[in-house]
Amino acid sequence: MPKVIPALTLEELLELPVSVDLVTAGKAFGMGRTKSSELARKGEFPCRVLRLGNSYRVPRIEIFRALGMHDTPEHTLGLAAESA
Repeated sequence: MPKVIPALTLEELLELPVSVDLVTAGKAFGMGRTKSSELARKGEFPCRVLRLGNSYRVPRIEIFRALGMHDTPEHTLGLAAESA
């Protein structure tokens, strides 16, 4: 049976720094390390990934966009208020 990876909560998403490593980005989509790496290598990760040498970085805004979140503070605050 596949391991279930809990996705990041809205609060955790809002606390992300400007860019994150591939494993953290994968958690936002409910994926583990192996699946995240596999999709990034194939160019099939759910959002844009930056390859920097031997590692990957994912801009927070790209995660937000892939999840249907807007990058405006007003919208983000609205989402946070709705989930409270």
